[in-house]
Amino acid sequence: MCLLGWESGGAGWQWRRQLWVWEEELLAECTGLLHDIVLHTNISDSWMWRHDIIGGYSVRGAYSLLTTMDVVTTLGVSNLIWHKQVPLKVSVLAWRMLHNRLPTKDNLVARNIISLDARFCVTGCGEPETVNHLFLSCPVFAPLWTLVRSWLGIGPANAELLHDHFAQFVGSLGGSRNRRSFLQLVWLCCTSVLWHERNNRVFKAAGTTIQQMLHKVKVCTYWWLKAHNANLSINIHLWWSSPLVCLGID
Repeated sequence: MCLLGWESGGAGWQWRRQLWVWEEELLAECTGLLHDIVLHTNISDSWMWRHDIIGGYSVRGAYSLLTTMDVVTTLGVSNLIWHKQVPLKVSVLAWRMLHNRLPTKDNLVARNIISLDARFCVTGCGEPETVNHLFLSCPVFAPLWTLVRSWLGIGPANAELLHDHFAQFVGSLGGSRNRRSFLQLVWLCCTSVLWHERNNRVFKAAGTTIQQMLHKVKVCTYWWLKAHNANLSINIHLWWSSPLVCLGID
């Protein structure tokens, strides 16, 4: 691929068929990772511990790094995204999102994949597309959270960062394990629906309304729960209006 050219438009990126949307996402991330790489034929490969380039890796250094990590980030990765009733690809999406590893336009600009003029949100709101803007503050996408909270009967949120938002959302109904697990599932579903909506607008120039996105959240959460508990008795009509009553955790 290096010999064919992996720069933008290089022959190393030619495919026998048109890529799917999810493959386009992986391709954008891959090209971003390779953009700044320069191969030297006269230098041997080596491993490097980026947190201590001079001293190198040590158990003490790794322990210090882990114990000084932001608490919210650690809790978010361990307690939020890995949910047994949620498809693995959704949890992986959430991991990338919380670590700002998604190919949002600000990240693509930083990697010189797109121009600075193309950094604005796909919804046309006029703001740069960052991960926090896209999922929390975009005037086109953000109303989904209001509708979901109304559906669940929980109070509004004022968090501006994703890590704070997940903590506030998951804890909205108190400390009950079942309640937190359900809200965790809903939060993951909402982020997945928003990201797919964003990609449809970018790659297919097709969008849906907020009400249609809410419908997707209700359908997905319903079937995720049913898929892992075939004996779970949920009235689909009651689910549309009172999901907590259906699960007995209101």
